[in-house]
Amino acid sequence: MLSVNENFPEYAVPGAKQVHFEPYADNGGSVVAIAGEDYAVIGADTRLSTGFAIYTREQKKLFKLSELTVLGATGCWCDTLTLTRLLQARMRMYEHEHNKAMSTPAVAQMLSTMLYYKRFFPYYISNVLAGLDAEGKGCVYSYDPIGHCERSNYRAGGSAGALLQPLLDNQIGLKNMQNVQEAPLPREKALSLLKDVFISAAERDIYTGDCIYILIITDSGIQEEKFELRKD
Repeated sequence: MLSVNENFPEYAVPGAKQVHFEPYADNGGSVVAIAGEDYAVIGADTRLSTGFAIYTREQKKLFKLSELTVLGATGCWCDTLTLTRLLQARMRMYEHEHNKAMSTPAVAQMLSTMLYYKRFFPYYISNVLAGLDAEGKGCVYSYDPIGHCERSNYRAGGSAGALLQPLLDNQIGLKNMQNVQEAPLPREKALSLLKDVFISAAERDIYTGDCIYILIITDSGIQEEKFELRKD
């Protein structure tokens, strides 16, 4: 059998070497937001991990941008820290210039612009923004990586988003349900549903678990709540 290296040494070349660089990391996590008539509820798990390694079980992924606006961000943690730092700086500049805090719809539009600005090297984050609008009604905004923004009454994102969203569609959106009348969702039921969907997700998604950090946004301020999940 002929060997290229032995019989044709002039054709012998060193083996190809591939240099690999991955600028992104997926640190997992899930976020759910639900909006009501006069409130908004947003929750995210506290597990920060990569692959089969858990970095911490106590990392909060909700960021209070103002007294009426909260951002939930999961995915690449370094991108999350960068984006939220820029968001807070831009909001502080707006407050100094206009002598008032940004409204939730204004923050939603600004976040969309900031994400689109980075469209050629996007932030690897699943963003869900929750708060109260100018009329005091709850609102939820969801985004794709390059800034497309959609307002809705409920939204799930993150590593377990595909598991959480269908359950929200059924229980809150009343999809595929017959002989059911739409009615305003009470705050207590929204909280109960948020905990239930996270319990379900923690059973199926290894990147979601440990604890839920919940913020309840109303006219009177933002309330905090924690709910324990499975830790394995």
